Amino acid sequence: MRKKWAFLGLVISLFAMLAGCEPLMVLDPKGPQAETTANVIWISIATMAFVVVAVFGLLAYIVFKYRASKQSEDYEPPHIEGNPIVESIIVGIPIIIIIFLSIVTVKSTYEVEATPKGYEGQKPLVVYASSSDWKWHFSYPEENIETVNYLYIPTDRPLEFRLYSYGPITSFWIPQLGGQKYAMSDMVTTLHLAAEVPGEYMGRNANFSGKGFAENIFHVEAMPEAEFNEWVADVKATAEPLTEEKFNELLEPGHLGQLTFSGTHLEFLPPPEGHHHGANQSHEDEADPTGAHDEIEANHSDHQ
Repeated sequence: MRKKWAFLGLVISLFAMLAGCEPLMVLDPKGPQAETTANVIWISIATMAFVVVAVFGLLAYIVFKYRASKQSEDYEPPHIEGNPIVESIIVGIPIIIIIFLSIVTVKSTYEVEATPKGYEGQKPLVVYASSSDWKWHFSYPEENIETVNYLYIPTDRPLEFRLYSYGPITSFWIPQLGGQKYAMSDMVTTLHLAAEVPGEYMGRNANFSGKGFAENIFHVEAMPEAEFNEWVADVKATAEPLTEEKFNELLEPGHLGQLTFSGTHLEFLPPPEGHHHGANQSHEDEADPTGAHDEIEANHSDHQ
């Protein structure tokens, strides 16, 4: 009786705890790339649930049908040969499941690597996202501004993040907008995202990078493009310029709050030359892998 009440209390406590939990961010997508990822997760969960239910159902059937019964002492069970149909089912069904999940995974991987669906004809907002111990630097070359530990983005516009690191390998991840991608010190990797719902999101480094890893997070705010343009104009008018000396200070290990600058560090400290292109990256960028030089030159021409 005590065991029964203890088990019942455990179940009630578990349900009470789960009732107070917020939905998993990866299952609450706010953009097309994240929605693709969430769909794959749900398909995987449904497939695994089907396997678990089928296996336990067959287990219960076998245990009941072939349970021990009273037999005479000289009883000998009959010799049973293998059944080709049963063996084919046992081997065939796992193969079919693996093929199905492989197709889903490969197809979704190409989708999340490419420009989000519905945004193919739009010019993306390019943001260079670089990490250092333990902070994130976001450079907007077209807008000629830079932020630290926070990211403002427009909704309903493709986003092209170009990732690299000034320290160990990190992982750029905004769970409600898409999957993670690594940022490395010797090359630039490209991540395509889009936000369809205005709001505040959490971003973080998803790869352990030392003792400050736990607080290596950044704030993301998605807003209509008109509000984004107003913010850019305000930053250009009020923010202090980012100098090479100041940026070198920012690279020192430690935690910082949110900072805003006019200008970017791309002018005096360009990103690495190597580039890992996305699934549909234009070959026009191969001559200048990062594209930073052309963007910086254009900004200088605009200011002149």
